[in-house]
Amino acid sequence: MINLKEREIWFVTGSQHLYGEETLRQVAEHSRQIVNGLDDCEEISLKVVYKPTVKTPEEIYGLCQEANQAAQCVGVVAWMHTFSPAKMWILGLKTLQKPMLHLHTQFNRDIPWSEIDMDFMNLNQSAHGDREFGFINTRMRLNRKVVAGHWQDPEVRRKIDVWARVAAAKADLQGGKFARIGDNMRYVAVTEGDKVSSEIKFGFSVNGFGLGDLTEHIRSVEDPAVASLMEEYESSYDMTDNLLKGGTHRQSLMDAARIELGLRSFLTNGNFKGFTDTFENLTNMVQLPGIAAQRLMADGYGFGAEGDWKTAAMLRASKVMVAGLKGGTSFMEDYTYHFEPGKEAVLGSHMLEICPSIADRKPRCEVHPLGIGGKADAVRLVFNSPAGPAINASLITLGDRFRLLVNEVEAITPPQDLPKLPVARVLWQTTPDMKTGLEAWIHAGGAHHTVYSQALTTEYMEDFADMFDLELVVIDQNTRIREFKQQLKFSDLYYQLRKEY
Repeated sequence: MINLKEREIWFVTGSQHLYGEETLRQVAEHSRQIVNGLDDCEEISLKVVYKPTVKTPEEIYGLCQEANQAAQCVGVVAWMHTFSPAKMWILGLKTLQKPMLHLHTQFNRDIPWSEIDMDFMNLNQSAHGDREFGFINTRMRLNRKVVAGHWQDPEVRRKIDVWARVAAAKADLQGGKFARIGDNMRYVAVTEGDKVSSEIKFGFSVNGFGLGDLTEHIRSVEDPAVASLMEEYESSYDMTDNLLKGGTHRQSLMDAARIELGLRSFLTNGNFKGFTDTFENLTNMVQLPGIAAQRLMADGYGFGAEGDWKTAAMLRASKVMVAGLKGGTSFMEDYTYHFEPGKEAVLGSHMLEICPSIADRKPRCEVHPLGIGGKADAVRLVFNSPAGPAINASLITLGDRFRLLVNEVEAITPPQDLPKLPVARVLWQTTPDMKTGLEAWIHAGGAHHTVYSQALTTEYMEDFADMFDLELVVIDQNTRIREFKQQLKFSDLYYQLRKEY
């Protein structure tokens, strides 16, 4: 569903006519070699496209306009091989609508000590050419990512790939559609928000649909399709006996398969990239979508429970970022705590909808009563999640702005089995410690719903915040509550002065 190779990042080199045609020829040749090296390397997931050297304000403006109009282009990598007077860039940068990465590099890695002369110095001027370019970006208050180092350095390439993946996620959200099936969970505040502001800010739309819009697709599913999907369930997961042929809950599995097929049809026909539902609105549905939501997330759809469209959109963006990476990414909820001294941890889960991409082994397909919603027992996938570093990211609205809150965590193996807990789950420890992490999250207004990922790092969220000009708040090993509260106050003052909305 998500193919990053369909997207491009454009590599543009800045220079000027001052140096003569021979120097410009060398500049172009070096740029081509860099592009070929970046495009062929394993570290960068998107296609890297060479663009001719820009040497005048007209060429720069034309290139930026071309990038804006090219649907396949998700961002521009800029490099100043020589000195490129920054006033030439003003009009182009004012009009550029795609994310930009400033690559501060040079063609040669080493100084050729015994051969270096003034011709070499005049050609390889990125040490101060990039500073000129950096100044005009800062002077214009433009958000961009700056990566310094040699272009063959694996760490430089990794940083480019992080930015490129986030740029692809931003492009994916433009014009994206999310379906809010039913409404918000009643009286809940954090899952609400201004959908008009979000469309202005992020480019995606959220519109509501009644259950009848979905159940019409469910009723249209034919029995052979249901039987085929049930066979897929049986081959993909460990099944409890009561869901197998002749089992007491075989009909529940059949109902779940029909719901999944109908939901897929609804999302496909509407060209949606994600959806929400709520257990308080299940009219004409036999059971709440459990395994359906789990499997759709695994295929790249965004999801938010109880009408949480912000988390659904953030999950979709994260799914684009992680395409092809190791480690899973899922909708998540902080559910309950373990406060044993020295072993404090958070048990994350949800009623049903945790993505199997974070499973530590083949999930087990089970059916259990939901306990709320007043519907039939719901089928779901049950599993633990592997240990390792992860992040929890929460996108919230504070009325005057959006805030992206990130907590760096460490998933751990549960100390004991959980034989009576009929849901997928993950156990993690917060940074810098349990009490500080929880207090900081509460102070920042973080939601109980998050995007949990063992594939993404804070760097991805920082790039995402920069591209959308969001407030970013990070809880990590360096967090101290007194300083954290001051940071929130200063940030609030900054956004009050900006008056974005």
